[in-house]
Amino acid sequence: MFIGFDYGSANCSVGIEQDGQVTLIPINGDSCFLSSTLYAMDRELIAEAVYHRIADELKPQYGHLRSSQLSRARQVRHELDIFPDEQVVFVGPEAIEAYLELPDEGFYVRSPKSFLGASGLRGDQVALFEDIVTLMMLEVMSRAKAVIKEPITKAVIGRPVNFQGVGGEESNQQAQAILETAAKRAGFEQVSFLFEPMAAAMDYEASMTSHKTVLVVDVGGGTTDCSMVKMGPELQHKTDRSDDVLGHSGQRVGGNDLDIAVAMNCFMPHLGLGSTLKNNLTVPRQPFWNGVAVNDISAQREFGSIATAKLIDELIKDAEQPALLKRLKSLRLHQMSYQFVRQAEQCKIGLSQQTDFDTDLSFIEANFEINVLQDAFEAAVQQPVSKLITIMKQAVESASAEPDVVYVTGGTAKSPVIHQCISSQFSEAEIIVGDHFGSVTSGLVRWAGKVFQH
Repeated sequence: MFIGFDYGSANCSVGIEQDGQVTLIPINGDSCFLSSTLYAMDRELIAEAVYHRIADELKPQYGHLRSSQLSRARQVRHELDIFPDEQVVFVGPEAIEAYLELPDEGFYVRSPKSFLGASGLRGDQVALFEDIVTLMMLEVMSRAKAVIKEPITKAVIGRPVNFQGVGGEESNQQAQAILETAAKRAGFEQVSFLFEPMAAAMDYEASMTSHKTVLVVDVGGGTTDCSMVKMGPELQHKTDRSDDVLGHSGQRVGGNDLDIAVAMNCFMPHLGLGSTLKNNLTVPRQPFWNGVAVNDISAQREFGSIATAKLIDELIKDAEQPALLKRLKSLRLHQMSYQFVRQAEQCKIGLSQQTDFDTDLSFIEANFEINVLQDAFEAAVQQPVSKLITIMKQAVESASAEPDVVYVTGGTAKSPVIHQCISSQFSEAEIIVGDHFGSVTSGLVRWAGKVFQH
């Protein structure tokens, strides 16, 4: 049996074809979307969790490749006095709950897809991301099989046009290789990949009644991708669409970047960003940025370093407003960067429906709350939004044609500031908003039907 698998930056989802209809599978209670998060009581326990869940025939080779990690996992279990049957790794909402309960004691990763194309990953870091993705895929498939009750052996998996802003095709190959390795370990015998905006295009084309040139804009959690495609009912049967694709563009900028921008520009001034020292100099910007850059491994490592702890202590001594910087110290000490940025995400969501939003940051300091106005939010996200405009222009310019229709999908596109940005750029085109979360998955299913049945 084949599926479409959207391993997204924000959420994972899978879909199947039944009686010619595309159906998304509930994998999180009644929801068809499982948040792309993982929490482990210790990072060394992730490889152990993978080993226990992969197929028996894969265990000898995997056990050899991860012998040192599995040995350290046994040591960690002994040191932490963990029972053999005690759950130590969590995926999805359970991961978020475990992190919020013990933010400074375990290993938490949100949107691991955002890291897969990172330049300069060491071998052990690539292995770690392979294990994280494998475990998440195993969890998703376990939940899907409980509903489908059939063996699932083939999948079309979505991928962004570019996983990383830098690194080019080498980064893309690295990221896709991690996804493919994880998929094979998760039990898939055949795997194919499709650009996510093309998947969304496949879903939209199924409802078209006339020929159009379509700009597909997929604004996801980690990336924004665009495709200019010739589409229409007479083209739906084709298994090779290379002649119909006029241009692609993509960059690692999405909803996560909006959240980070809000955390930096709206929240961090209340933790001392932009404040002055007793010598009238402004406090350095870098530790604040490192504190919110949750999609940058090196920035998070630097924020958690002893050197940063010493720097913050020195700044508190020299600050005109030391109470503000003590909040930054608390953020670092208790490793609450993800929680901090998560509150920025809640602020973004809230401001899509109202003109101001009260953000609760009492996990940093008792009764600490920030009110963010719509105008402040729009100013805060100006830089990532301008990048989004550039990505759309690149797709149109590479196609040397103007779109008749702009088809918008992706969870981040729900934000009014994003919709306004798209509408202002393409005032002559028809703007159609698809299923923000399900279009890509549905299109992957449709493409899987062509790839695996012909």
